Formats: sequence, structure tokens, C-alpha cells
Amino acid sequence: MTAVTNGKIVLEDRVLENGVLLIDGERIAAVGNRGEVTLPKDAEILDADGAFVGPGFVDIHVHGGEGALLCDEPERISAHFLRHGETTVLAALYYHMCKEEFLSASRRVREAMESCGNLRGLYMEGPYMNPEFGAMPEKNLWKGEIRRQDYLPILEAAADLAKVWVIAPERDGIEDFLRDVKAAAPAAVISVGHSRATPGEIGGLKKYGIRLLTHCMDATGWRSLWRGTRGAGPDEACLLDDDMYAEVICDSGAVHVNRDLLRLIWKVKGTDKVVLITDSNVTDAESPAHLQKYSDLVFDDNGDLAGSRLTMDAALRNMMEHTGCTVWEAFCMASRNPARVIGMEKEIGTVDAGKFADLVFLDETYNVKNVMLRGILQQKGWNIC
Repeated sequence: MTAVTNGKIVLEDRVLENGVLLIDGERIAAVGNRGEVTLPKDAEILDADGAFVGPGFVDIHVHGGEGALLCDEPERISAHFLRHGETTVLAALYYHMCKEEFLSASRRVREAMESCGNLRGLYMEGPYMNPEFGAMPEKNLWKGEIRRQDYLPILEAAADLAKVWVIAPERDGIEDFLRDVKAAAPAAVISVGHSRATPGEIGGLKKYGIRLLTHCMDATGWRSLWRGTRGAGPDEACLLDDDMYAEVICDSGAVHVNRDLLRLIWKVKGTDKVVLITDSNVTDAESPAHLQKYSDLVFDDNGDLAGSRLTMDAALRNMMEHTGCTVWEAFCMASRNPARVIGMEKEIGTVDAGKFADLVFLDETYNVKNVMLRGILQQKGWNIC
């Protein structure tokens, strides 16, 4: 038994300033104020030294980092994100991949999950999104007709790994694809992304499990009914739908989503329905000159945004700075809500008895001091007596 003492425990609705955690093996055994939790006589004491002790970050949308895609070098890149407090990550596969690349990436992630404790599956950003929104090779299978013989091998390879499938509802034939996805993986979450679908088009497919909007206010569009007017698209559909979660990329300069829109999303969706993501990615392209001061942005060869170099600890700090939310609210968006989206809230996402002891320790400026995965500290010999 391990007792974490002298820490500020981050709960769903407050911070316990002098909290105590008991950890038994891989799981949390008890949590409460210092006077409420009895410390076993033989417990190892882990002195948190005043750190914030929160649930490990759950990053459901990660392409890569440190110079490589997560699906290409899963062991090294998942370890990079673990050092930044991400105790759960999903490897995002993108719709620029050909069929063989989808299959080989799925296979590598499956094999790596046996040794990478924080790699928990796939985020399928494609294959059927709107090619108007995002880089795609000129000759690409997924631009054309949606055909079962094209996607079925991918579905079969990834059905038990993919927690999220992203689609553009306006694509002809997308409902046939969704039927097959839900037949193979009933628990899979359907997300709208890289799309200009109307609220009506999205609503017509809600029965297939649409619960998420991929990077809200990014790579989304709308249709105007008359010159000078604004139609409603995926962003507005998400804001109107109380059941939908809104992913947000919160970079340091508020470039992906500007501060006013960040505050609008948070105001409308509330703390319970915002999901922080990194959308961390890798490219060789240089940043446009006027944005080079922001080191956490990634661009493609056309000079368009292609994700970020964020880690979730940085995203949490940015969200607090840009919106004024509290640390516990930011943790809900970085841990609890994404765990809920992918159906893992009974195991991870909050500091509660019975859940895995996946924890992140942050200093007073919200930088990572240590990480615990399944009850094991990743930085050995740290404040234990």
C-alpha cells in the first residue's frame, strides 16, 4: 500500500488542499482530506511536496511527436507523451493514408499495446471525410465513391482497436459505412470532422452514435443560403446539441481557436462537454513567418495548419490562461471528459477509489513533476519514504 500525502488532490469539482490518496497495487483505494483517510501502519509514504495530484491526462487525438508518427514508432512516441502526463493516448490515423498504410499502422499499434501501458487504441480520422478540409494526395481512393470492398479490410483490422471513427456526414454513401462500423464495433464513437455538414445532416445520423466534433472550429465549414449570410455547419450543430462533445486544440497563441471562440465554446458547452486534445503531429514544413514565434504549431507544405506540437500538460496551461477556467475544470476537459467519450470513465479520468492509479503530479506553475501509471511512478525514487 502506498499513501500519497502533502498533495493538492484535483477532484471533479474542487481541489483538496491537504488531500491523501491510498494506492493498492494498480488502483486507488481511498481518497479524502488528511483527517478522513487512515494511513496503514505499513504503508509507503509518497510525499507530494505540495504538488497538484490529478488524474492522468487522456489524449484521444494524437498523430505523433518528437519527429515521428505514433503509429510508426509507438514505443518511443507513447513514452514521450507519458512523460508529459498522458497516461492514456489513442494513435490517430489520417485519411491521407492509403489502404495498405491503414492496415500496417493498425497492426503496429496492436502489437505495441502489449508493451506500451498508455497506448489504448486508435482514433480513426478517416477514411471518409470531406477532401476540401485537409491535405490529401490528388489521386486518393477515399475521395471517390464509398465502396464496401475498399473500406472493409480496414474495418476488420481496426474494429476492436478504434475508439473513434471520424466521418463527414455529407458524403454520399456514408450511412452504409456507418452501418458496417456499428455492426463491427457497437461501442465505437462516431465523430464529425473535416466536414461542412448541416445540423440536419448530422442529426439524421445521430442514431449511429455521433457524440463528438473533431477539433471544433478547425477544418469545419458551413453553407450560406444567401450572399453575406452565415449558414450553420458542424460547429453550430455541436454547440446546439447537448449530447455532443467538442474537441478543442488549445495552443499557446490561440491560433487554432482564438480566445473569444474558446470562451464561447466553453460557455455554451460547459466544462462537462469540452475535450482538450493535442492533435500533435509531425511535418517537415516551415511555419509562416508571422507565426514562427509559436513553437507549438505544425503546418503543411501549403502553409496551412496541420496540427500542433502540444502535449496535454501544455494544453491544460493554455486553456487556463485563455479562458480563466480553474485547474479542476481544466482537468475535467483533459482527463474526465475524454475518458467519458471513449467509454473508459469507470477505469480512468478522475481520482476516485476503484479506478486505476493513473496520476500526474504538477508543480505550482502546472508543469509535470512526475507521472504514475497503474500505480508505478515513472520517475524512480521520488519523495518516497
